[in-house]
Order: sequence, then C-alpha cells, then structure tokens
Amino acid sequence: QARYFQLLDRPAEVAAEGYHGEDIIETVKGFIKLYGDSLLDTGKEERKNALVDYTLKEKLAVIKKALLSFGVSYDVWFSEQDLHKKGFIQEIVDRLNSMGFLYEHDGALWFKAREFGVEKDEVILRSNGAPTYFAADIAYHFNKFQRGFDRVINIWGADHHGHVARMKGAVAALGYNPDALHVIIMQLVRLYRGGEIVRMSKRSGQYVTLEELIEEVGRDAARYFFVMRSADSHLDFDLDLARAQSNENPVYYIQYAHARICSILRLLDETGKKLPSPGPDDLNLLKEEAELVLTRRLADFPEEVLMAAKDLAPHRLTRYLHEVAGLLHSFYNSHRVISPDERLSCARLMLVKATRIVLRNGMRLLGIQAPERM
Repeated sequence: QARYFQLLDRPAEVAAEGYHGEDIIETVKGFIKLYGDSLLDTGKEERKNALVDYTLKEKLAVIKKALLSFGVSYDVWFSEQDLHKKGFIQEIVDRLNSMGFLYEHDGALWFKAREFGVEKDEVILRSNGAPTYFAADIAYHFNKFQRGFDRVINIWGADHHGHVARMKGAVAALGYNPDALHVIIMQLVRLYRGGEIVRMSKRSGQYVTLEELIEEVGRDAARYFFVMRSADSHLDFDLDLARAQSNENPVYYIQYAHARICSILRLLDETGKKLPSPGPDDLNLLKEEAELVLTRRLADFPEEVLMAAKDLAPHRLTRYLHEVAGLLHSFYNSHRVISPDERLSCARLMLVKATRIVLRNGMRLLGIQAPERM
C-alpha cells in the first residue's frame, strides 16, 4: 500500500523490514493503470484486498510464463484459497476429530502426531480459530489422495525437512499408506559469476529470476545444470561455465558429441560413398578397447533410465550421458570411423549411429536439444 501512495504522490514510507524490490513498484504501476487513484481514500482493508487480488494474478502469470520458457507446464494449478473457501480444511478437522486424533489444549486444537512416531504434537487450529499452515497441508494432501493418485510426490526445500514426519503421520491418520507419500528434499542453489557468489536477498529485492537465468545461459544449460546433482547435494551453478562453448561445459560436451556424429554421417552422404549393409559378423570387428567400452555402456541405457525414474534421480541420466559423450569423443579421437576397410567402416558406423540414438533419446528425456550442427 505504501508504494501505491508513493506513486500517486501521497506521503508514505515502506517499513524497514518490508519488501524493497523493484518488481513491486512495477506491479503497483500496473495496478494504477487499472484502478487509478480510485482507492486512495477508501478503507485500508478494501484497498489491501484489491492489491492482493491483483498482485496474486499478476505474479502467477509471471510464474507461468517463466515456467513455459523453461519448458515446464502443469496440467492442474491448485489454489490454496480453495482449501479455505470450499471448506476442505474444516472437513479435515472434523474428520480427524471424529477419528480421535485431535484434542484441545490452551484453547487450540492439536493433532496427536506423537501417536505416529513424531517428536511432538502439532497445532492445526489456533486459539483464535484460524487454521495453521499444517492444517492446510493436511487438507491438500487429503485432496490429492482423494483424486486417486497412488503415489504423491512433494519437492520441498531443505528448511522443511522437519515437516516430513508429521505430514506422513497425518496421511496415516487419514487412512492412507504413508509410504505412498514421497518427499524430495532439495538443497540450496548458489549462483556464481566471475568466480564469486551472486549475492541475493528477497527482502532487498536482489535476486536473479528464472527468465533472467535462461536469457543468460540458455534453456538447455539451465535445465541440465539444475538436475546434474542429486537433490540432497548443494548445487553451485557457475554461470560462466554454463555459457562456455567448450568441453568444460557438460551440456556443450554432450551436445557436441551428438553433433559430431551427425557431421560424420553428413560427410559420408556428401562424398556419395556407398557402403554395403552390415551383416551380423561385421560387429565382431569391433575389437578395440574404446569400441568395446562404448558398446557396453550404450547397452546400459534402458537400465539407467529405469533407475533414474524409479529413484526420482534425474542426475543419474546427466551423469550417464556425460560419460557416453566422453567415450564417444575418446573413440573418435583414436580411431577413424570411415576407413579403407569397408566392413570395419560399416561396423563403426553402426556404433556411432547407436550412440547418436542414445544421446538423442537421453537429451529428449531431459528436455534439452540434440543439435546436428555446432
């Protein structure tokens, strides 16, 4: 509200502990285009509600746009407001109470979390009757299970680690299998530029948005870097490395391996050289160590994909593709694919074509491009 007054030349101060980001100013400018000064002299609550309603819609549109630029789309967007407006939270309170899992203490309503192995019980309704965030979380998870999902996956920040046990306890209290709730705890991401940490502060409005990151390093690099470490590992995102057109950049390294194979096949087409169709015995000509190691690793692709999906660990796939790219580069640097020996050339062409298929499919699963020229 202070920014609204300031932009309309009314005296107002943003509290020292308030949010000082420039994006709020831009949001309020959009609000003024819609409402003008019509809310200057209205009640504080009416003005606040109008600002909140506008800002939520505007910020949600920004988030959706950023996600689309990142290559992410959701089938369902669920508003927490629905939990309150449609009575879902009260339904949960009534259900848990009727099952004997709630009790009153100091005027508040508590969930018997200790009955499910949690260290302490948790408040779900405050003494003033207002529901806690935990109550809303229980209602939302109940809604998920009611929609028929047999596996519910949450991705939380590391600061919510202590919330896992009580959430599983609530799921069990509602009659669902707590093991069906999978929680992935993500560690922090630190951005580096020029060898130094990019300092950020939500309160002061110093931050890098996802769209700004994509604009700086590209979508492929952004998608790859964010999943190249396991969820329980801190990620140091080197912006300079992500932009680099060199083998030190893992995205470039993998994409270049694919482009290199395409270049080999393109050169063969341009020369007009026709090789006979390879027979089963021709593959027995692949006897060099570099050929055999690459062949064996390619055969692991289905298992790597399966384990990455089963363990909810996409970093396995980034590691695997980087290794395959390295084996391809090593093979290429030490052996000629097209040689005077036509049968050996056919066998090696089969090997690089198989490598191209694996690299392309792996990059497709990660949502990054497989360029044919670089």
